[in-house]
Amino acid sequence: MQTKHCYRVVIIGSGFGGQCAAIRLQEQGINDIRILERRDFMGGTWCQNSYPGAAVDVQSPLYSISSEPYAWSQMFAEQDELQRYTNRVIDKHGLREKTSLNANVKQVQWDDAAKRWVVETDAAGTFEAQILINASGPLSTPVIPNFPGRDTFKGKSFHTNSWDHSYDYSGKRVAIVGSGASAAQVIPAIAGEVGELHVFQRSPHWVLPRPDRKFSSWQRKLLGIKPLYNALRWAIYWGLEARVIGFKYSKTMLHLVGGRVALKHLEKQVADPLLRKKLTPDFTIGCKRIILSSTLYPALSQKNVTVHDKQDGIAAVNEDGILTSQGQQIDVDLIIWSTGYDATDGVISYPVIGKDSVSLASVWEAFPRAYLGTAIPSFPNFFVVTGPNTGIGHTSAIFIIESQMKYITDSIAELDNSGKQSIEVRPEAEDEYTQMVHSEMEKTVWKWGGCTSWYQSKSGHVIAMFPGFSFTYRRLASRFKSKHHLMN
Repeated sequence: MQTKHCYRVVIIGSGFGGQCAAIRLQEQGINDIRILERRDFMGGTWCQNSYPGAAVDVQSPLYSISSEPYAWSQMFAEQDELQRYTNRVIDKHGLREKTSLNANVKQVQWDDAAKRWVVETDAAGTFEAQILINASGPLSTPVIPNFPGRDTFKGKSFHTNSWDHSYDYSGKRVAIVGSGASAAQVIPAIAGEVGELHVFQRSPHWVLPRPDRKFSSWQRKLLGIKPLYNALRWAIYWGLEARVIGFKYSKTMLHLVGGRVALKHLEKQVADPLLRKKLTPDFTIGCKRIILSSTLYPALSQKNVTVHDKQDGIAAVNEDGILTSQGQQIDVDLIIWSTGYDATDGVISYPVIGKDSVSLASVWEAFPRAYLGTAIPSFPNFFVVTGPNTGIGHTSAIFIIESQMKYITDSIAELDNSGKQSIEVRPEAEDEYTQMVHSEMEKTVWKWGGCTSWYQSKSGHVIAMFPGFSFTYRRLASRFKSKHHLMN
């Protein structure tokens, strides 16, 4: 018989979403919480993703928890520094003591009689909680395409999400499948060390120069002064927020400050006209995630690197390597899957059963949807961090997470003040919000930009992104509307 553990709040996931939730709850006086982490370590994305070259693509003074300033060593922190920061936050707020590791959730179900969530794990027992917060994150379920013969390969293979540091790739023949944000960091990091590098891109991405810089010792001291740190945060914030004008309101601006700059960057760094043609996107900049890199193009131009575009893609994988669609056999020692995550339809990887045995999978069968990307009708006391349409392509995801925390803590406070046991969003409020989101989405480059991206679910709806300014989302999330909710 499994052990049962009872708490006021259970949080699933220990990345920045889970950390922010735990910190804000403790500030509200709620200390009876438990964090469930499926891995044997805490920290989420920046402790899991340790591939060569891993770094954040938003300036670190902004990509950090607002109440936790840090004297960053450079503008765009690398993975090891982000991991140190993450662990510092965890230890400062005593979150290790409130966490169960190796607690992979296999199902959660609402008990309407008890007005509690029952959380079943594979090996850590059963947990009960009045409030359940999913903070597993949208980039936590890696995807590897099922190419014919994929499992017959006799060499080494792994996803960038699970990099095998015991494997020595120096001098080896390597294929990397994918050309998105992770690949754009891995390729420059390993190109000079491997014997051969074959890059398989389904479609090229727009690339802008990365305006990185190391901070000197005196600049790092200034970052330790909270008013100066906050001033820098807001300066970066408003600079990035202006990008939404291009993404949604001005194609001219999008071309001038995005497309034209990216084309000049490509022309300057890639001399070979054939390679340059392969690396020139055929969709509007911003439709897919824009890559910031000053090292990707030089790496792709190296003599030991071959770029295979969609005309020369993967037909099959075999025991020796990859057979291309042009009929070429490419023998390799290592295949690196840089093929992304199920960030839309698979945003929650375990079954969620709400009132009247309604499954979240059935509610989301058409496409994932939620009020403020956070609350779902028929799922009382259940909140999703970085849920549908909360992604942000131009600024810090932590800004959105902290906005969600205001709504979540306001919901819990409203519940406490009512003397009731459960709170849920009304179906008509969620429907009105979702219709607004997808109506506004039609105005964005993510809909009209001419690409297919991981921002979209299988339905064609753009699920990953919020269609507007992040301060608009914060305003919506910070104005709790009692009339949009019912309590029992």
